[in-house]
Amino acid sequence: MTTHAVAVYCSARDGLDRAYIDAAREVGRTLAGRGIGIVYGGGGAGLMGEVADAALVAGGEVVGVIPRSMVEQERAHTGLDELIVVETMHERKAIMASRAGAFLALPGGVGTLDEIFEAITWNQLSIHDKPIVFLDLNGFYAPLRAFLEHAHRGGFIPTGTMTRVRFEPTPADALAALGIGRD
Repeated sequence: MTTHAVAVYCSARDGLDRAYIDAAREVGRTLAGRGIGIVYGGGGAGLMGEVADAALVAGGEVVGVIPRSMVEQERAHTGLDELIVVETMHERKAIMASRAGAFLALPGGVGTLDEIFEAITWNQLSIHDKPIVFLDLNGFYAPLRAFLEHAHRGGFIPTGTMTRVRFEPTPADALAALGIGRD
């Protein structure tokens, strides 16, 4: 595996289902345990904070990239190896993409979708050729997958894009789909 860091996109909201929290922690621990860094949105709350904290406790390298306007809103994580404060979401996404060898979307809302869809679009446009995986824990992304398949059948999404975007049910499966082997 040549990936030195994975861009992880996920929710910054607290109070989420325990299964999502546990999965976020597993992703953070596993990446750290395999010597793979994390580049993420820089928040200390929600799944963002869980992934970062688990990786840091396990000795991993974690880099956050956060727009200045979101430092308070997402409660910027203060214990990271590096926190990059940018002016715009576009800068955030570009820096994360440039520092990552793969993209992983954990459960999240519109911000998560915005970020992972930009990675998908850039892949479709041949701006990068990096793996893209959704952690479809408990079928969280099943409706999105159904929509993408519907759009593909209608001719709106090319087959090449559909084959490069994976949906996996567990953290271990998602990381394996990124080319990060199992123990």
